Amino acid sequence: MYDDIVELAGESPSWLQAAGIVFTEAGLLVFVALFAWMSWRARTSPVRLAVALLPPAATAIAYLISEGVKSVIQEDRPCRNLVTLVHCPPLDDWSFPSNHSTIAAAAAVGLALAWRRLAPWVLPGAALMGFSRVFVGAHYPHDVLAGLVLGAVTAWLVYRYLTGPTTRFARRLTAHAGDAPTQPMPKVDLRGDSKGPLLPPRR
Repeated sequence: MYDDIVELAGESPSWLQAAGIVFTEAGLLVFVALFAWMSWRARTSPVRLAVALLPPAATAIAYLISEGVKSVIQEDRPCRNLVTLVHCPPLDDWSFPSNHSTIAAAAAVGLALAWRRLAPWVLPGAALMGFSRVFVGAHYPHDVLAGLVLGAVTAWLVYRYLTGPTTRFARRLTAHAGDAPTQPMPKVDLRGDSKGPLLPPRR
Protein backbone atom coordinates (compact mmCIF):
# COMPACT_ATOMS: atom_id res chain seq x y z
CA MET A 1 0.00 0.00 0.00
CA TYR A 2 2.82 2.41 0.86
CA ASP A 3 4.46 1.96 -2.55
CA ASP A 4 1.12 2.47 -4.31
CA ILE A 5 0.41 5.73 -2.48
CA VAL A 6 3.93 7.06 -3.05
CA GLU A 7 3.64 6.16 -6.73
CA LEU A 8 0.29 7.94 -6.88
CA ALA A 9 1.90 11.01 -5.30
CA GLY A 10 4.70 10.96 -7.85
CA GLU A 11 2.21 10.85 -10.72
CA SER A 12 -0.06 13.55 -9.27
CA PRO A 13 -0.26 17.07 -10.72
CA SER A 14 2.34 19.49 -9.41
CA TRP A 15 -0.29 21.60 -7.65
CA LEU A 16 -1.52 18.57 -5.70
CA GLN A 17 2.02 17.62 -4.75
CA ALA A 18 2.66 21.17 -3.54
CA ALA A 19 -0.58 21.18 -1.56
CA GLY A 20 0.34 17.88 0.06
CA ILE A 21 3.77 19.16 1.06
CA VAL A 22 2.41 22.41 2.51
CA PHE A 23 -0.36 20.65 4.41
CA THR A 24 1.85 17.93 5.87
CA GLU A 25 4.40 20.49 7.04
CA ALA A 26 2.10 23.29 8.24
CA GLY A 27 -1.28 21.65 8.81
CA LEU A 28 -0.70 21.20 12.53
CA LEU A 29 -0.60 24.98 12.90
CA VAL A 30 -4.35 24.98 12.26
CA PHE A 31 -4.84 23.02 15.46
CA VAL A 32 -2.61 25.44 17.35
CA ALA A 33 -4.75 28.31 16.07
CA LEU A 34 -7.91 26.49 17.16
CA PHE A 35 -6.45 25.93 20.63
CA ALA A 36 -5.75 29.66 20.93
CA TRP A 37 -9.16 30.62 19.55
CA MET A 38 -11.07 28.29 21.86
CA SER A 39 -9.09 29.50 24.89
CA TRP A 40 -9.78 33.11 23.94
CA ARG A 41 -13.50 32.41 23.59
CA ALA A 42 -13.49 30.80 27.04
CA ARG A 43 -11.39 33.48 28.73
CA THR A 44 -14.24 35.02 30.75
CA SER A 45 -15.07 31.78 32.57
CA PRO A 46 -12.43 29.92 34.60
CA VAL A 47 -14.39 26.69 34.25
CA ARG A 48 -14.74 27.00 30.49
CA LEU A 49 -11.07 27.92 30.26
CA ALA A 50 -10.14 24.81 32.23
CA VAL A 51 -11.99 22.70 29.67
CA ALA A 52 -10.41 24.62 26.79
CA LEU A 53 -6.90 23.88 28.08
CA LEU A 54 -7.43 20.11 28.15
CA PRO A 55 -7.00 19.54 24.38
CA PRO A 56 -3.51 21.11 24.21
CA ALA A 57 -2.56 19.25 27.39
CA ALA A 58 -3.73 15.96 25.88
CA THR A 59 -1.82 16.71 22.69
CA ALA A 60 1.39 17.32 24.61
CA ILE A 61 0.95 14.08 26.56
CA ALA A 62 0.25 12.10 23.38
CA TYR A 63 3.36 13.53 21.74
CA LEU A 64 5.56 12.53 24.67
CA ILE A 65 4.14 9.00 24.60
CA SER A 66 4.73 8.81 20.85
CA GLU A 67 8.34 9.89 21.27
CA GLY A 68 8.81 7.25 23.94
CA VAL A 69 7.41 4.52 21.71
CA LYS A 70 9.62 5.68 18.84
CA SER A 71 12.74 5.38 20.98
CA VAL A 72 11.80 1.80 21.92
CA ILE A 73 10.59 0.46 18.55
CA GLN A 74 13.17 2.30 16.40
CA GLU A 75 11.53 1.49 13.08
CA ASP A 76 13.42 3.02 10.17
CA ARG A 77 11.70 5.35 7.75
CA PRO A 78 10.30 3.83 4.55
CA CYS A 79 11.73 6.63 2.43
CA ARG A 80 15.43 5.73 2.75
CA ASN A 81 15.80 4.28 -0.74
CA LEU A 82 12.92 5.98 -2.51
CA VAL A 83 12.33 9.28 -4.24
CA THR A 84 9.57 10.98 -2.23
CA LEU A 85 7.98 14.42 -2.16
CA VAL A 86 9.87 15.48 0.97
CA HIS A 87 13.40 14.81 2.13
CA CYS A 88 13.72 11.73 4.29
CA PRO A 89 14.28 12.60 7.97
CA PRO A 90 17.63 11.85 9.67
CA LEU A 91 18.58 8.30 10.55
CA ASP A 92 17.71 8.70 14.23
CA ASP A 93 14.25 10.13 13.46
CA TRP A 94 12.24 6.93 13.74
CA SER A 95 9.04 6.12 11.90
CA PHE A 96 6.67 4.30 14.29
CA PRO A 97 4.34 5.82 15.29
CA SER A 98 3.81 8.98 13.25
CA ASN A 99 4.17 12.03 15.48
CA HIS A 100 2.19 14.19 13.07
CA SER A 101 -0.70 11.72 13.13
CA THR A 102 -0.53 11.40 16.91
CA ILE A 103 -0.62 15.16 17.41
CA ALA A 104 -3.37 15.69 14.85
CA ALA A 105 -5.60 12.97 16.34
CA ALA A 106 -5.08 14.12 19.93
CA ALA A 107 -5.80 17.71 18.97
CA ALA A 108 -8.84 16.85 16.87
CA VAL A 109 -10.44 14.49 19.39
CA GLY A 110 -9.67 16.88 22.25
CA LEU A 111 -11.24 19.79 20.39
CA ALA A 112 -14.25 17.70 19.35
CA LEU A 113 -14.88 16.59 22.94
CA ALA A 114 -14.50 20.08 24.36
CA TRP A 115 -16.52 21.78 21.63
CA ARG A 116 -18.67 19.34 19.67
CA ARG A 117 -19.41 21.80 16.89
CA LEU A 118 -15.81 21.53 15.74
CA ALA A 119 -15.99 17.76 15.24
CA PRO A 120 -17.11 17.78 11.56
CA TRP A 121 -14.09 19.91 10.71
CA VAL A 122 -11.24 18.73 12.92
CA LEU A 123 -11.75 14.96 12.74
CA PRO A 124 -11.49 14.75 8.94
CA GLY A 125 -8.55 17.14 9.20
CA ALA A 126 -6.70 14.71 11.44
CA ALA A 127 -7.38 11.84 9.04
CA LEU A 128 -6.15 13.96 6.14
CA MET A 129 -2.99 14.79 8.05
CA GLY A 130 -2.37 11.09 8.54
CA PHE A 131 -2.85 10.36 4.85
CA SER A 132 -0.53 13.20 3.90
CA ARG A 133 2.30 11.58 5.86
CA VAL A 134 2.07 8.52 3.61
CA PHE A 135 1.44 10.64 0.50
CA VAL A 136 4.72 12.54 0.91
CA GLY A 137 6.56 9.31 1.70
CA ALA A 138 7.45 9.98 5.34
CA HIS A 139 5.56 7.07 6.94
CA TYR A 140 4.13 3.62 6.41
CA PRO A 141 0.32 3.37 6.69
CA HIS A 142 0.64 1.42 9.95
CA ASP A 143 2.73 4.26 11.43
CA VAL A 144 -0.11 6.64 10.70
CA LEU A 145 -2.82 4.31 11.98
CA ALA A 146 -0.93 3.75 15.23
CA GLY A 147 -0.44 7.48 15.66
CA LEU A 148 -4.10 8.24 15.06
CA VAL A 149 -5.19 5.61 17.59
CA LEU A 150 -2.62 6.74 20.16
CA GLY A 151 -3.62 10.38 19.86
CA ALA A 152 -7.35 9.72 19.93
CA VAL A 153 -7.20 7.40 22.94
CA THR A 154 -4.93 9.76 24.87
CA ALA A 155 -7.24 12.71 24.24
CA TRP A 156 -10.29 10.71 25.31
CA LEU A 157 -8.62 9.51 28.51
CA VAL A 158 -7.49 13.04 29.42
CA TYR A 159 -10.97 14.42 28.81
CA ARG A 160 -12.66 11.53 30.61
CA TYR A 161 -10.55 11.60 33.76
CA LEU A 162 -9.29 15.17 34.04
CA THR A 163 -12.35 17.25 33.15
CA GLY A 164 -13.92 16.77 36.58
CA PRO A 165 -10.81 17.56 38.66
CA THR A 166 -9.80 20.58 36.58
CA THR A 167 -13.27 22.14 36.55
CA ARG A 168 -13.72 21.56 40.28
CA PHE A 169 -10.37 23.22 40.87
CA ALA A 170 -11.40 26.16 38.69
CA ARG A 171 -14.66 26.53 40.61
CA ARG A 172 -12.79 26.52 43.91
CA LEU A 173 -10.44 29.21 42.66
CA THR A 174 -13.42 31.28 41.56
CA ALA A 175 -15.10 30.83 44.93
CA HIS A 176 -11.96 31.79 46.84
CA ALA A 177 -11.64 34.90 44.70
CA GLY A 178 -15.13 35.95 45.72
CA ASP A 179 -16.53 35.47 42.24
CA ALA A 180 -18.64 32.37 42.87
CA PRO A 181 -22.01 32.66 41.08
CA THR A 182 -25.05 33.26 43.24
CA GLN A 183 -27.30 31.37 40.81
CA PRO A 184 -26.93 27.75 39.63
CA MET A 185 -24.78 27.28 36.56
CA PRO A 186 -26.97 27.29 33.43
CA LYS A 187 -27.22 24.19 31.31
CA VAL A 188 -25.03 24.46 28.25
CA ASP A 189 -25.49 22.76 24.91
CA LEU A 190 -23.13 19.78 24.78
CA ARG A 191 -21.86 21.08 21.47
CA GLY A 192 -20.66 24.26 23.15
CA ASP A 193 -22.24 27.63 22.58
CA SER A 194 -21.27 31.08 21.36
CA LYS A 195 -19.18 31.68 24.46
CA GLY A 196 -16.90 28.72 23.95
CA PRO A 197 -16.42 25.08 24.89
CA LEU A 198 -19.00 23.09 26.76
CA LEU A 199 -19.40 23.52 30.48
CA PRO A 200 -19.39 20.16 32.26
CA PRO A 201 -22.00 19.57 34.96
CA ARG A 202 -21.07 19.90 38.59
CA ARG A 203 -19.84 16.66 40.22
